[in-house]
Amino acid sequence: MAEALKLELVSPEKELVSRQVKAVQVPGLEGAFEVLPGHAPVLSILRPGVLGITEVSGTETKFFVRGGYVEVAGDEMSVLAEYAIPVEQLNPAQIEQEIRWAQEDLEDARNDEERRKLQERLDFLQALADALKQEA
Repeated sequence: MAEALKLELVSPEKELVSRQVKAVQVPGLEGAFEVLPGHAPVLSILRPGVLGITEVSGTETKFFVRGGYVEVAGDEMSVLAEYAIPVEQLNPAQIEQEIRWAQEDLEDARNDEERRKLQERLDFLQALADALKQEA
């Protein structure tokens, strides 16, 4: 069995990670799971949450991810996320302010389409806030 796993983490904007890692904790749609070298093949949808990467050195790197999927085949793992950002770049106070503004905007929505878009934004911000609380 290999001692490392080749991880590719990609968002629409850019490739965020492309390196050998020891393990990856995944927020899968059916529940969180960990991928280690030699893991059985898997295809899973991502739910909003924290993707934890254990580096070969043993240090941890964490990303908030939303949407997309993960595929594991052999000792290679691809994570294609609709949105991904390093957790340390998130500002909890700013996210809470954005949630308040989104709630106010939702209350003032003029039609169903505007309400739907604003609700999606609010849901996204809530998922960010929840992920940060779990990490605290």
